[in-house]
Amino acid sequence: MSKRAFASLFIAVFLLGAVLRLARLDLRPMHHDEANQALKFGLLLEAGEYRYDRSDHHGPSLYYLSLPFALTLSGRSLAALSETTLRLVTASFGLGTLLLLLLFVPMMGRAAVAWGSLALAGSPAMTYFSRFYIQETILVFFLVAFLAAVWRYVRRPGWGWAAAAGLCAGMMYATKETSVIAFGAAAAAFVLARGWTNKAAGGGGHWRHLAVAAAIALGVSFLFFSSFLRNPRGFVDSILSFEIYFTRAGEGGFHVQPWHYYLGKLAFSPGHGVPFWSEGLILALALTGALAAFASRRPGPDHAPFMRFLVFYSTLAAAVYSAIPYKTPWNLLPFTIGFIMLAGSGAAALVVLPRRNAARLGVALVLAAGCLQLGLQSYRANFVFPADTRNPYVYAQTSPDFMKLVRRVEDIAALAPEGRNMLIKVVAGPYETWPLPWSLRRFGRVGYWQDAAAAGDIGRPPAIISSAEEAAKIGPALNADYQSEFYGLRPDVLLTLYVRNDLWESFLKSRAQ
Repeated sequence: MSKRAFASLFIAVFLLGAVLRLARLDLRPMHHDEANQALKFGLLLEAGEYRYDRSDHHGPSLYYLSLPFALTLSGRSLAALSETTLRLVTASFGLGTLLLLLLFVPMMGRAAVAWGSLALAGSPAMTYFSRFYIQETILVFFLVAFLAAVWRYVRRPGWGWAAAAGLCAGMMYATKETSVIAFGAAAAAFVLARGWTNKAAGGGGHWRHLAVAAAIALGVSFLFFSSFLRNPRGFVDSILSFEIYFTRAGEGGFHVQPWHYYLGKLAFSPGHGVPFWSEGLILALALTGALAAFASRRPGPDHAPFMRFLVFYSTLAAAVYSAIPYKTPWNLLPFTIGFIMLAGSGAAALVVLPRRNAARLGVALVLAAGCLQLGLQSYRANFVFPADTRNPYVYAQTSPDFMKLVRRVEDIAALAPEGRNMLIKVVAGPYETWPLPWSLRRFGRVGYWQDAAAAGDIGRPPAIISSAEEAAKIGPALNADYQSEFYGLRPDVLLTLYVRNDLWESFLKSRAQ
């Protein structure tokens, strides 16, 4: 593939990836995990305070990397912060991962990078979770950058690539604790690839380069976890957190899934009344790329060493993630990116397999049609079914019905003498509370109690929001002073909104006018 053809194709693919990641970022209600992260960031934004919590929230990079976006688009007010601004952070890093594939041209070839970029641009999993304000997309960005820096260093050892590898490694660790899985899989894959053939490791390095890379990785992660030296204990807590996460990984509960959960989700999910979902094309092409990596005897640039490394890395990382009982769908990203890059190599190998140009063109058109189908799935996932349970990547997602509750509270506040300073009492457990703290962030007086006993005398506030369980306890005490409405929070979870009668009557009159 010529440089001009490659550049033209890559620009078109990049634009496709940008549309799927950046358009209408406010279309889906905030997931409770997103809302939790957003409130944590709000403290850093407004008060400049951040302390690493080893039991929750994961690493600090998401919050510090959000600062430039928020300060540019929303200022220092949490109330002014929007879903679009927050999701623009992760969407930008998701799009940046697409650009990082350019660094792999020497190790993969232009054709493989072009096909891999097309698969990455249209992958439903990659696009959908790029639009989530959580750590995974940023972790994948720095993972891909780390692998690129390591292998560029292997090809031509030098201080620059060694320092870049250290920086990316430090950012990976500062992003999420599961980075250790990627480090372990990458290290084992490198050893296996090196042992497969004497050429697998490329040129030699220098221990001083390694020392510099390690020092940079340690320094970067320490700066972030220590809140830039304000809380040195944070780095120690990041190490102690592994006991918590190892324990959590083996616990039972809602998040426990069978070993084949990730691969099954990628391979096929029924549509339940809409077209089926599948990234099976990526898996099939990744298998083709893996076979090509070990069977390649073609003349020309030797791309097999890196591709064999990628086979080992993707397989090992997928195996470890699959073996952990605790599973959430976004955790498939760190190994799926390896499958996608292998798929690019597999597609490139299939295109050159026929001897005649007409046959090669036919293969290329079939593969392009398959990638187009991936893009159509991404469109459906992000713009048609972004919060619909028929979307296989929707997981404990906040229901659009919840936003009706938020709008109703806004309507009542517009009629209350106190406005957004009116008192709102929330009586619900943590699972039924989020994302209310985010959605009600513009209200000045919101109180939270986990149960009716803790709330005590409920009084006569303008509005009360309660879980279904607590509504059965507090409802009789409200007598006929309130009108109640029911809203879905997420599948099988209901909230009850109580509105005081005087405000309810004012609301009905305003609607009648």
